[in-house]
Amino acid sequence: MKKGILLICLAFAFGQTTNAQLHFGIKGGINYNSESIIAVTENVFKGAESKTGYHAGIWLRAKIPVLGLYIRPELIYTNLESSITYSPARIGADALQTDFSFQKIDIPVLFGKKFFGVGNVFIGPSFQYVLAQGFDVNDIPEVTGDGFTVGLQIGAGIELGKLGIDVRLERGFNDIESRFLDDTTSIEFDTRVNQVLVGLSYRF
Repeated sequence: MKKGILLICLAFAFGQTTNAQLHFGIKGGINYNSESIIAVTENVFKGAESKTGYHAGIWLRAKIPVLGLYIRPELIYTNLESSITYSPARIGADALQTDFSFQKIDIPVLFGKKFFGVGNVFIGPSFQYVLAQGFDVNDIPEVTGDGFTVGLQIGAGIELGKLGIDVRLERGFNDIESRFLDDTTSIEFDTRVNQVLVGLSYRF
């Protein structure tokens, strides 16, 4: 069902380019993530602190006839990390400081409106595929979880010639259920990512 929605949105997005002026470019920027590990079923994580990550990718933009809006699908690679205090389940074990890394492919399909010639606002779904996730301590050798999820992006930006800058808020719609084996116990947790993105783009 989720993949079907993605295909429909992408088909609509690229279908519009046949009847409208097309722009394309590259982009990159920084991400600030929060609540990257939530809803833990056992009290094993404490003191999670967000770190700044990064993203990079390509984008297309086309005007939607009659409506006065534009559509902008993107293909983005995102890397995020959180610093976490992990308390192993075994008796007498000391708490460990570890980083949780998270890499994914984002495909936002954004609908926007330009104003005053340089400003724009936009909103749309973001389809996400998790490439890899894991901790940097030996106690947690492998993390498994859902590969596909959906979120929402909303933001605003300005364009000065071929350069643009925007600020976005991304919110996860559904849980990303992940799990790992702690000694003999399988522990489930939610790695849904809510983040603020600041991006710089270039139009060819």
